[in-house]
Amino acid sequence: MEYKRFGNTVIARLDIGDEITAALKQVAEAEGIRLAAVSGIGACRNTEVGVFDPEKGGYNKFFYEDFCEITSLSGTFTTMDGKHYSHLHITLAAGDGRILGGHLFGSEIALTGEIVIKIIDGEVNRVFNPGIGINQITF
Repeated sequence: MEYKRFGNTVIARLDIGDEITAALKQVAEAEGIRLAAVSGIGACRNTEVGVFDPEKGGYNKFFYEDFCEITSLSGTFTTMDGKHYSHLHITLAAGDGRILGGHLFGSEIALTGEIVIKIIDGEVNRVFNPGIGINQITF
């Protein structure tokens, strides 16, 4: 992975074998990013996503081993208990044209990843909301 910061924007290139969530956490911590919007495209494999099930209070997880195009990676960087917190969603195009996606738990870059991080001047925290079962933004 390589990245460069331009004012309040970071452009990152993820390379073959880079794990997306770990690479982005590394950038956020190295740059002291406390609040940002994240977007990206690229190609990946070995991707774990989830869809939240409010009735069970957890994620139904799915694993896709095959090569997929990242048609959209989007989300936020915030903090929880003073530490970095990523909330990322991904949409993938499979080789047969199926569209897959959900909450991103992990994925390995298969060709390249082009990520834009728009840093926001400020900080918001997350706290667990037991009424809905998720870590929710608080101001």
